[in-house]
Amino acid sequence: MNPDLERLQPYPFERLRALFAGVTPSAALAPISLSIGEPQHATPDLVKQALSTNLSGLANYPATAGTPMLREAIAAWVMQRYALPAVDPASQVLPVNGSREALFALAQTVIDRTRSAVVICPNPFYQIYEGAALLAGATPEYANAVHDRGFAVDYESVPTEVWPRVQLLYACSPGNPTGRVMTLDEWRRLFEAADRHGFVIASDECYSELYFDEARPPLGALEAAYRLGRTDFRRVVVLSSLSKRSNVPGMRSGFAAGDAEILKRFLLYRTYHGGAMSPPVQAASTAAWRDEAHVAENRRLYREKFAAALPLVRAPLETAMPDGGFYLWVRTPVPDAEFARELYRQYNVSVLPGSYLARESDGTNPGRNYIRVALVAQFDDCIEGVRRIAEFARSI
Repeated sequence: MNPDLERLQPYPFERLRALFAGVTPSAALAPISLSIGEPQHATPDLVKQALSTNLSGLANYPATAGTPMLREAIAAWVMQRYALPAVDPASQVLPVNGSREALFALAQTVIDRTRSAVVICPNPFYQIYEGAALLAGATPEYANAVHDRGFAVDYESVPTEVWPRVQLLYACSPGNPTGRVMTLDEWRRLFEAADRHGFVIASDECYSELYFDEARPPLGALEAAYRLGRTDFRRVVVLSSLSKRSNVPGMRSGFAAGDAEILKRFLLYRTYHGGAMSPPVQAASTAAWRDEAHVAENRRLYREKFAAALPLVRAPLETAMPDGGFYLWVRTPVPDAEFARELYRQYNVSVLPGSYLARESDGTNPGRNYIRVALVAQFDDCIEGVRRIAEFARSI
């Protein structure tokens, strides 16, 4: 067996199941899950229609590079969304089976395991970053995002002697779980570090289309690169997804875009790995990337939930409106796992302990004494769940 498998830590939801084992929640209250970031708004009809009318494509082997039509739709969307004058669909865009697959596979592509490789992860983080690093033979290095810094990731805390070994850095904006969007100056510093030390930046932007001010969409890595004169997007690959944007997590569809040389090698890896997207999903994805009306409606639904939920949570607990995404990052008055377990026991609401999303680094676990609340359920369930969280907090 691959010995690197022994280096993997249990996934957060495995730990949550273990935490809840043996706990019998109140039978008087209907269960409400706010723990998993699985979009539950309706899938757009245009996506379902495109999927169903292209089922004949199941008779064909798909190309890993995707259809020209899909790549052109993605390139057009990237240019429109980030005000970019040119993105080459043939060399700077690659369809992928969801951002999760691509985040993992990119590490296998770029990391040279014959050297002592380091992968930098924000902390807290999406655990795929860590798993991808470990299974590529690299060592994760964690850069904390804490309250005192407004949850900006402290990449400057990485020790000087570590930087020459860095081969890959994961960024996430809007962040999971904090919802913070990176600034242009933060991107400038990362680009300068990448040039100095020769590493690749993987920008996880799966929450990029969940924001609350229609006039101020979040800054993306490619947009930042272009504004800073990096028109070739060197050393940068953005990973995006339709899962949250278009409410199709089961379709497993997204894209990688950026540095053409990196994407050329990434395509080679994925060709051997078997990462081709099925033809009906490619057709449905093309339809989704070409339409913005359903995305604006999706944002409206999240705005309504945050507007109703935030005052309820803020009354007894400390939290803030995120820049983007669909999570509330809530400070707990008792240890986060204890809070989550007793909330489940007494109120039949599941949330994720923040410490399960982070690692001990610089003497602290930056997720400790936080919970992540995913406002993904329908409006009434979200607000009832948040009301129960507030009631439980008052009882502590």
